[in-house]
Amino acid sequence: MPDRRSIIQGLAMLPAALALHSIPAGGRRARKPPRLQLGDTVGLVEPASFSDDPAQIEAVQDTIRAMGLVPRVGRHVGSRHGYLAGTDRQRAADLNAMFADDEVRAVFAVRGGWGSARLLPFLDWKTIRANPKLLIGFSDITALHLAFAARAGFPTIHSPNAGSSWQEVSWNSLWHLAFAGAAPTFRNPAIGPEDRAGEERWRTVPIRSGKARGRLLGGNLSVLTALVGTPWLPDFDGAILFLEDTGEAEYRIDRMLSQLALSGILDRVDGVVFGHCTRCASGVDDYAGFTIPELLDQYLAPLGVPAFRGANIGHIANQLSLPVGVGVEIDADLGTIRILEPVVA
Repeated sequence: MPDRRSIIQGLAMLPAALALHSIPAGGRRARKPPRLQLGDTVGLVEPASFSDDPAQIEAVQDTIRAMGLVPRVGRHVGSRHGYLAGTDRQRAADLNAMFADDEVRAVFAVRGGWGSARLLPFLDWKTIRANPKLLIGFSDITALHLAFAARAGFPTIHSPNAGSSWQEVSWNSLWHLAFAGAAPTFRNPAIGPEDRAGEERWRTVPIRSGKARGRLLGGNLSVLTALVGTPWLPDFDGAILFLEDTGEAEYRIDRMLSQLALSGILDRVDGVVFGHCTRCASGVDDYAGFTIPELLDQYLAPLGVPAFRGANIGHIANQLSLPVGVGVEIDADLGTIRILEPVVA
């Protein structure tokens, strides 16, 4: 895996390509955030866990600069309150300030962890709705993506956090969505003859064949299920649900999928994409329980809607950057996600 320096060097070569290959904007659509352009100022916030080393924050700023953007660090980034990056009100204040600041064009989460759900009652939803901007991040940031889909009325992007490893697939998919304003079709990277060791990782597997269209909603399974029964989930009727997770034993994935089924969410969606459940095996040598693929078959196949697993979504290198809250079409047999509309204006 490339180190941060090589990633930053790779990103630094891209602004010229952006300038040469920008796609002209179409007609402005209501409730769409502005597309990103080279030189734009973007906010850095920590809605969840803290970064305890100033060098980490500086490295994140270097990454943002290598994207051709100008970082603006939230007031409380680098703070600590227990295992959180400041109190709930402090972390919410940083997010509110970025959406109130006319110079800030998008907002990146520095990292995930835990704590984003605790902010939801303290966010200034009136200001956020009045100032559409891309919110970019993943993992615990799922709580914000889902709440924005329910309350803000504009799309967000589920992608690596600013402090994550930005490799080619992640960066290119973000560029197509956020800078170019394109509506691409995403699929897993092609497997070359020299990469047979990674074949299983990059192979998508249909759970139920077919195509389906709907509003793309989802993210981290643990975070999503923790919001069931709260007022912070969007309407899943007719949605395409995408899921991923990390560090969860098989029985816990079973429990969470059961919660989605019993709450009625699974019965309302028109399609499902499951990415990767990283480090989700029990690790017991004589384990005889259900595997993750078996659990997905048990819960998703009976729904009667197109579904597939293995998309490069989740706590993996080269994860896709995906829009949350826009229309997509999935093809479970081909393992593709086709974006049907631009995320940005």
